[in-house]
Amino acid sequence: MTTPLPASDRVHGLLAQMTLEEKLAQLVGFWVDQSDDAVAPMAGDMNAGGLYRDAVEHGIGHLTRVYGTRPIDPVERAEWLWAEQRRLISETRLGIPALVHEECLTGLAAWKAATFPTPLAWGAAFDPELVEQVGAAIGRSMREVGVHQGLAPVLDVIRDPRWGRVDECIAEDPYVVGTIGTAYVRGLQDAGVHATLKHFAAYSASQAGRNHAPVHVGARELADVFLPPFEMAIREGGARSVMNSYSEIDGVPVGANAALLTGLLRDGWGFDGTVVSDYFSVAFLETMHAVAADRGEAARLALEAGIDVELPSGDAYLAPLAEEVRAGRVPESLIDRSVLRVLGEKEELGLLDETFESAPTAIDLDDAEHRMLARQLAAESVVLLTNDGVLPLADPSHGAQSSRIAVIGPNADSAEALMGCYSFVNHVLAHHPGTPMGIEIPTVRAALAAALSGTVTFEPGCDVEGDDRSGIAAAVESALAAEVAVVVVGDRAGLFGRGTVGEGNDVESLELPGVQRELVQAVVASGTPVVMVVVTGRPYAIDWAISGAERPAAVLQAFFPGEEGGTALADVISGAVSPSGHLPVSLPRSAGAQPFGYLHPILGGPSEVTSADSTPVLPFGHGLSYTTFERSELTADAEVTAGDAFGASVRIRNTGERAATDLVQLYARDLVGSITRPVAQLLGYQRVALEPGEEAVVRFRVPTTRLAFSGLDLTRIVEPGAVELWVGPSCAERETEAAIEIVGAVHPVTVDDELLVAVEVERMPARAVAQA
Repeated sequence: MTTPLPASDRVHGLLAQMTLEEKLAQLVGFWVDQSDDAVAPMAGDMNAGGLYRDAVEHGIGHLTRVYGTRPIDPVERAEWLWAEQRRLISETRLGIPALVHEECLTGLAAWKAATFPTPLAWGAAFDPELVEQVGAAIGRSMREVGVHQGLAPVLDVIRDPRWGRVDECIAEDPYVVGTIGTAYVRGLQDAGVHATLKHFAAYSASQAGRNHAPVHVGARELADVFLPPFEMAIREGGARSVMNSYSEIDGVPVGANAALLTGLLRDGWGFDGTVVSDYFSVAFLETMHAVAADRGEAARLALEAGIDVELPSGDAYLAPLAEEVRAGRVPESLIDRSVLRVLGEKEELGLLDETFESAPTAIDLDDAEHRMLARQLAAESVVLLTNDGVLPLADPSHGAQSSRIAVIGPNADSAEALMGCYSFVNHVLAHHPGTPMGIEIPTVRAALAAALSGTVTFEPGCDVEGDDRSGIAAAVESALAAEVAVVVVGDRAGLFGRGTVGEGNDVESLELPGVQRELVQAVVASGTPVVMVVVTGRPYAIDWAISGAERPAAVLQAFFPGEEGGTALADVISGAVSPSGHLPVSLPRSAGAQPFGYLHPILGGPSEVTSADSTPVLPFGHGLSYTTFERSELTADAEVTAGDAFGASVRIRNTGERAATDLVQLYARDLVGSITRPVAQLLGYQRVALEPGEEAVVRFRVPTTRLAFSGLDLTRIVEPGAVELWVGPSCAERETEAAIEIVGAVHPVTVDDELLVAVEVERMPARAVAQA
């Protein structure tokens, strides 16, 4: 505790000059815009009025959500922020500027800023390179308006779709979460904005899918499922900040868990950035967990555990923590530890040399690059679940064909329906009715009308929520008069009971909200071919639409595809784009089958000794295209020493008549282990675009650490033994198979071991394709 931390002489010099009050001021944030519309739990408990003046008298660590609390013009707000930073430099004794943080899960959460697809859509796209570009674009916008730290990405591994925050997550597979989340971290930080990994750790494993509920996971599941994405983002992505989870794990709140926040994170992985509290989580140690008698004790527990900065304000880390220090219950050296980290972060970001002389006078947070990236990511994330041939509606090689199309459904003409919970539109503007969205968000209805010639009619049919069926008859009449009906149903994201999905919007049922299933089935019964488009923040139990006797002709799944989501869906429906998204989470059979993950052992699947079937309706990795692919000739090294890497290759051919992109998925099964092993595990993946008839050979270099697990003594190991390999269109289908033997002694995994699979794609010459 008293050992000096690595930091520059300048930072140590600043610390040496500081009074206790100046030190504590650096360890807190302040939410400048406080009102009844604040969008966080316990917002009413925030100190108000004089706290800001008192805090900034001694400096301030963070300014909380300067842009993200209310709709305000970015140029106007930047002018205020630059002036405030100059005031902190000139009017506080040490002249240290504030670090400004914002939410950025689907783009900078600010008025007039671009809104990208939600992270669950990132997972559906399986495209880390594109997500990295998106992260860089978001970071560029943030840096332009004076924001230094982004509260993203969410690296929680999905375990239960009943949980309201599923749309903030990337996938149910830790490697997919880790690779895509790490790509986002790289993009954001390359733009000069520090990423904050959240929610560390196991937040998504909450009991019964309830927000803030206790987490009951064993040490092995924690180590093998929930921690790897964070380790990857730190070791491979260089993430500079981590946010604690609200959860308790086996009775220990994460906010007071030194074994996680210091022992593993810092001592084990070498993390040297800052740990910030999730909003109010320090106070929650008193009010929700009852492990602290008051705010001072809560501050002591959090600080000792390793939380450096209390966000969004200083309820515990200002006066209560000062009293703990003066009473001798907290050594000042513990304060110094965190102050050095905060000042080091500010130095790294260039804040200690920034003068803030002139604020930007022209700001475009939704420029052409943002729109292009948003559209591309949205299009790549659309998953074609079923198709009897009705899609695409037009052949792009001949232009859009005239037709009569009935566009139906509560999400068909709603811009809000395309946005996730942490979009500015649904997170903040919902509290400001009548305020323009500030960005262009074409609805599915408008985009289809623009993409297709002929007549496009519209009937909502019903609302997302509620039991009003009065509009269903008009929707059916509209379908009867059309050649095809596009029925757009799903969720409406919101917070804490406002909406059907989002933070605090957990559910007991996985049926589509309201009477939307009745709407779809009524339109299907009309006899008109139906394209069902599901725009949601979680997967729903829609087995009736996938395999029922009166199912729609096609089903598309879109996870909150953002500002260009309507256009992207129109691109896919019309045929201008061939769908290439794949399920990043299993399509559930029912709420009663939860929690479920494809990474289950034999006993986690169906069997003859139970009448309850947990088999998903569609498996992880499933996704159709407008063409067909053949995957063949999977080969792999015969054997590999535990701890080394092995090679595997597979041939992919586009056997259809349209250009499209395949997702090459390499799976494995460790046949015999010292602990039970999953029946399928994704080792690596790669998107490959192919013209009709074109072939490619995809080569994987797989470190055996991809098959590592926590052994009997909880040490992470690679164990020798036989491993089955396969490539197929999902985790459940083996189209081409191979085998490999891991040999040698058991290999204990270290921080120096490789984490990532390397992939190379060799395209076959056109001549070779023609001869094949």
